[in-house]
Amino acid sequence: MNLFDRLKKRWQIESNLQVVIILIVFACTGFTAVYAKEFVFGLLDVTEEFPWWQRTIIWLITILPLYNVLLIIYGTIFGQFRFFSWFLKKTFGRFIPNKKNEPTQDP
Repeated sequence: MNLFDRLKKRWQIESNLQVVIILIVFACTGFTAVYAKEFVFGLLDVTEEFPWWQRTIIWLITILPLYNVLLIIYGTIFGQFRFFSWFLKKTFGRFIPNKKNEPTQDP
């Protein structure tokens, strides 16, 4: 089984084109998050002199939520809103152990 087949099975999608689009969305979101980190850290005047744990906390508070928003925005632009809303619900469902809120529907 090749990579595309494994991703299609794991993500419960049908076409190779959709896999490619989803991977492009992840790439665009990652690149944007890297540039957003530089911008946000510059605005907040966070430098390398800050202890690593302070930079990590600032990153968690600012960039991590922004990444999720960017994922939905890029997913919508590329026509994959349904998949990425399902993906984020599934991801956050792992951190919140509540059987009623676990997404059981296909993307």
